[in-house]
Amino acid sequence: MTVRTIDQLAVPGGMLHYEVTGGGPMVLLIADGESDSGAFDGIVGELGAEYRVVAYDPRGNSRSPYSGVPAGGEPAGGQVDASVGDALALIDLLSADEPAFVFGTGTGAITGLELIRRYPERVRMLVAHEPPCVEVLPDAETSRAFFQDVHDTFHREGAQMAQLLYLGGTGLDEDDLPAPEDLRPEYRELLDRTEANLGTYFAHKLLPFTRYQPDLEALRQLADKVVPAAGREAANHLPARPVAVLSEHIGWPVVSFPGGHNGYASHPGQFATLLARVLEAEIS
Repeated sequence: MTVRTIDQLAVPGGMLHYEVTGGGPMVLLIADGESDSGAFDGIVGELGAEYRVVAYDPRGNSRSPYSGVPAGGEPAGGQVDASVGDALALIDLLSADEPAFVFGTGTGAITGLELIRRYPERVRMLVAHEPPCVEVLPDAETSRAFFQDVHDTFHREGAQMAQLLYLGGTGLDEDDLPAPEDLRPEYRELLDRTEANLGTYFAHKLLPFTRYQPDLEALRQLADKVVPAAGREAANHLPARPVAVLSEHIGWPVVSFPGGHNGYASHPGQFATLLARVLEAEIS
């Protein structure tokens, strides 16, 4: 049985909850949007047989609270900047002597893209799974207006109405996840935590991340370390469309992972196996 340890890391403006499984080269898993480290519970066991897998709750989510934020105020620092700083802090803490593999999904993939652009020497390989950087799309104005509408709906009608609009407009309502009554208890707990994070996501993170503009030329120079990826069943959904543009610019095909956007939860065994093969390809 692979041992998992849980710890915290103080960072400027927050506290990061992180979990470490296994041993070997470090693999940092960065969750999406309102999610947290629990989203990866289905894949860390298999990956932990060969790697030191680090999953964490992104700043402001679940067990990684902001600190020093006044009621109704905005967390200090840009959201993408702070997220990059948090990922780097974990790599420097847990893999000080060598770069780490990074898998990011959704907004976590945006964190990974900016992390590798700024600190390429600290990232051994980035698997960027469906980064919603819609500014690279030819119809960016339409996508930008959609996310603004979600943001405004949250402030006008609350998190649940914003979530309905968000899921329908992104295609995430089509993800193939088990029925609630069939979920493992720990996954039900994850869903409770992420539901509680919706307000933070819609208020503080949605617009900064979706308006992020990746430096495509810089990423092209790092193409040997960037793997564009998307769920096989999500290729036409909004969060997956930007990765096709990234793929075209860096000259590598998109790696199709099983399932939809949340394939690491709906198809964990197949997902972990493919991710391990991608990482092994770099090693060899």
